[in-house]
Amino acid sequence: MKISRSNSVGFEGTKSTPLFPDDQGDDVTRGLQKPFRKIYESDARQLRDIPENHVDLVVTSPPYWRKRDYGFEGQIGQEKNSEEYVAAVIAAMAEWRRVLRPSGSIFLNIGDTYWQKSLQGIPSLIEASARKAEWILRNRIIWVKEGGMPDPVRDRLAGRHEYILHFAANGYYYDLFGYAERYSLDQKGANPGDVWKIAPQRSLGNHLAPFPSEIAERAITLACPKAVCAKCGNPRRRIVERTTELDTSRPQARRALEIAREKKLTPEHIAAIQATGISDAGKARLVQNGTDRNTKRVRKLALEAKAALGGYFREFTFAKRRSNGWTDCGCKAPFMPGVVLDPFMGTGTTLDVAERMERSAIGADLDLSQMEKIS
Repeated sequence: MKISRSNSVGFEGTKSTPLFPDDQGDDVTRGLQKPFRKIYESDARQLRDIPENHVDLVVTSPPYWRKRDYGFEGQIGQEKNSEEYVAAVIAAMAEWRRVLRPSGSIFLNIGDTYWQKSLQGIPSLIEASARKAEWILRNRIIWVKEGGMPDPVRDRLAGRHEYILHFAANGYYYDLFGYAERYSLDQKGANPGDVWKIAPQRSLGNHLAPFPSEIAERAITLACPKAVCAKCGNPRRRIVERTTELDTSRPQARRALEIAREKKLTPEHIAAIQATGISDAGKARLVQNGTDRNTKRVRKLALEAKAALGGYFREFTFAKRRSNGWTDCGCKAPFMPGVVLDPFMGTGTTLDVAERMERSAIGADLDLSQMEKIS
């Protein structure tokens, strides 16, 4: 991914040599084995055809409770009560844990259900039950459904959002840098936040609950590695380095650079500011102790730089970051694409997106008829 450097100025004296130059694109994908696509007719709680430690990311949306009957005995979504439904989803997640690599995670799109006039709080019940099952809930993403279907209800507000829950079990793979480059405001690299505004996807077939392709795209960008070692299964993680480049379209950034040059601050001074952040400035001194983990020299340089810059020192804490290559496990084995699993694949939207993004894709469902209709 080429990184734009327009309106960016670096602090004098800094230089770096990327392991994989930006103008050559994502070199991490060079020499990869070809991605595969596999489909199984199976229950999401019994993925017998998928071996352990085989999947990098699960992106899925189970049938919502009591919304639609797909006509299969024992199907998830037709339980007697919401508690039994939640237990069924947690049982499925236990099976997904088996097939996930240690660096894998789950993006679970889940909606709530009104029953006897009351919301059942199903997303919250799943969160609580998953934590008891030792899953780590990393994000509760709000999917704002722009342009949703009209709702004739007259005694409450129309529902216009659903949840996408991000669960992990270990040190999961996460490429926030690549995601922010694509989805942040004006693509300036800031953390885009946990609200996704995505229009519901229309279905041209008979499937009643089409899954927006952008949800799968965002999840894969964030949490499915482009390359995984075929021997040890470790993903290649992006190496991100701090720079001293500021966005000079902002007057504050231009002034910060001017002062830094006038005061003859060194790259070491700027690095010290970035190491300490704002934890030793203003009111933060009363409640934070992050600077205590830095060396005395770093703290000394930071104090000197902040004294020279005044409040403008904060500009350097938001300096641009740069992608500077990818980790290598050292196995000297071939690399393969990351593997995306959708155990409720429906019409196969997640698989199509994974394939387009050069990942391997596995789909499973009790009903393969929708895939047959669109193939």
